[in-house]
Amino acid sequence: MTQVETAKAIAKPVGEMGGAFMLDGATYARGAELGFSGIDFYVLGRGGVLGDTIPDVVSSAFFFWNPEQVRTQWEVARKVMDPAKAAVEWSDLCHAYGEAHLPEFAALNRFSELAAKVCDAASPAGAALFAGWRTLPVPGVDRPKARAQHYLNSLRELRGGLHGGAILAMGLSPAEAVAVHSPGMAPVFGWDVSTIPVDDISKSEWKTAEAGTDLAMARVLHALTEEECAEFAKLVLALHNAVKAAKKG
Repeated sequence: MTQVETAKAIAKPVGEMGGAFMLDGATYARGAELGFSGIDFYVLGRGGVLGDTIPDVVSSAFFFWNPEQVRTQWEVARKVMDPAKAAVEWSDLCHAYGEAHLPEFAALNRFSELAAKVCDAASPAGAALFAGWRTLPVPGVDRPKARAQHYLNSLRELRGGLHGGAILAMGLSPAEAVAVHSPGMAPVFGWDVSTIPVDDISKSEWKTAEAGTDLAMARVLHALTEEECAEFAKLVLALHNAVKAAKKG
């Protein structure tokens, strides 16, 4: 399997599995224990890997979010906790989610081994959240589920950063991209989707940007041989199927 084929095959599974802990009720229950009110924990926890910076820097990394929404939530959350500490709490919750929700899967450490080769070799260019996440401690092989969840999120952040670059290259704005692909998330990101026009041109531009993201991820996947790419794709798809089966069961 080529690197481009692998990039296409793993895009949706990695996106769903990597970000699952961000939607989990236990994540925000812990946030409430720490003194956060809700989405402010997401913004500071996820963005905390960028350091104690200004809101617009966080907004640049939270590509699809309305800068005003990021600014408000960052400033509120910053009163609760230092960003670096929030990032550690966020990563701990990521790992805990993996241990609680990933199914028994014999090849988890092999998945993580291949994912580590990709993430370690990747350029941080255009992927600030990935770059920050990569500095955090990775669970050991004695915690295979936590380790796998860590790398699933790392890959998700990497692709997300590359996707933002592809969106801009097509002339789409972040708000337009959200309206085309994820209109249901628009209010969370701080956009009023009813004010954002969507037409066949913007839909076509988004599809081209998605293809461009696959090409950008393919360059990163050259850290693997074609044989390893085929194995990696099979592992990601098998894990995704196991996760779905566990939810049904």
